[in-house]
Amino acid sequence: MVVIYRIAWIKGDGVGPEVSEASLEVISAIEKIYGVSFDIRFYDAGDDCLKRRGVALPEDAIEGIKNSDASIKGPVGKTAADVIVRLRQMLDLYANIRPIKSYPGIRAVGEIDVVIVRENTEDLYKGIEFEVDGAVIAMRIISERASRRIAKVAGEIALNRRRHVTIVHKANVLRKSCGLFLRIAREELSKYSVDVRDMLVDAASMALIRDPGSFDVILTTNMFGDILSDEAAQIAGSIGIAPSGNIGDSLAIFEPVHGAAPDIAGRNIANPHAMILSCSMMLEWLSRRRGDGRLLRASRAIEDAVIKSIRAGCRTPDIGGSMRTIEVGRCVSKIILGEL
Repeated sequence: MVVIYRIAWIKGDGVGPEVSEASLEVISAIEKIYGVSFDIRFYDAGDDCLKRRGVALPEDAIEGIKNSDASIKGPVGKTAADVIVRLRQMLDLYANIRPIKSYPGIRAVGEIDVVIVRENTEDLYKGIEFEVDGAVIAMRIISERASRRIAKVAGEIALNRRRHVTIVHKANVLRKSCGLFLRIAREELSKYSVDVRDMLVDAASMALIRDPGSFDVILTTNMFGDILSDEAAQIAGSIGIAPSGNIGDSLAIFEPVHGAAPDIAGRNIANPHAMILSCSMMLEWLSRRRGDGRLLRASRAIEDAVIKSIRAGCRTPDIGGSMRTIEVGRCVSKIILGEL
């Protein structure tokens, strides 16, 4: 029986359509070489969607994601809170996994190979804010349940890496919220055969630059993880090489860490590697879900092709090259096809 995997795809705003087109070249090559078939269905979401349809996240996009085997989205602009933050909370995509690594051929601040495991549904990103007597109050939600399950994810990931987890927090000031997160994380990680340390977020920000190689898995809360992952990506050389996954118990949405970059939209110079590597993450996750070894081999082939393409000089301007977005996608595709 032929298995066809349904993929929901949101191209997004700004450079989203450009990096999507480059990534679709890679997906096409995967279908030809690895004998897997994808039914890719495109949905609207984001700023442009809001202008055209009056809503940033239409119901058909939500249902499309719910009814797909996996989903991928490009960056969206000012409506991010109405799109991806809403989807994370609505679909309980509680684990935001952001692997950051330096690749040969890209000028990096330092050698880095880290996975940031970010709680994805709580914290200040709940967006609960109100005004009282000229002051704005924002509620920071940190629960035992969410802290425990994200710590489990970090422990599982660490077991398959270098077995070291750094819990990043600010419990010396945020004694209740970060205090609970730290306590529950340590309690849960004690069940795994991994080394655990904790670090204040400001100290971790400095240590990432000073000694990035000392980090393996970083476990942290929503907002801290958002900030640290951008910093880590720049240490690796560019946010244009940083993929991510928003993962729940049954659904997942994969996306590049970078934003819509309206300043370069339409110029075809955006780096598609983050989106291409997000496709690789998607196939790895889908392989585990469906027990299809072809998808795992395809996932590894994509990352290998990205590494080879960078070495071969297939680079956009942000990483020292002069290629256009679609040209990089075609370069990665040709490597997978054995044509380059």
